[in-house]
Amino acid sequence: MAAGPHTVDEYLATFPDDVRDVLEQVRAAIHAGVPDGEEKVRYGIAAVMLGGRYAIHFAGWKHHVGLYPVPRFDGALEDEIAPFRAKTDSVNFSYAKPVPYELITRVSAQIVRQRREAEASGD
Repeated sequence: MAAGPHTVDEYLATFPDDVRDVLEQVRAAIHAGVPDGEEKVRYGIAAVMLGGRYAIHFAGWKHHVGLYPVPRFDGALEDEIAPFRAKTDSVNFSYAKPVPYELITRVSAQIVRQRREAEASGD
């Protein structure tokens, strides 16, 4: 069996208190947007699953918390998330600035909507 955390609680426990507090709030914000999501550790980081597939991953790093993958959105939501994009599908929030938890909830909810629309259309 591979070393490392096996649950999201174990993953979060590996961080210092100040970072763990941010990650717990990110976790809560994601669950607010994906209320029926299930937690899992994938690729050594936390993930919230939807219908057996990942919805979104979150990870703590030295200077920031990251969300992966975050697809491109249309309109105002993309405008809000764009300043935090590190790569096409990665979003980073620096610990040095207030983390926009409400934005994380809206991004998570939009990912769920996109997933459900794709499933309904057969994609």
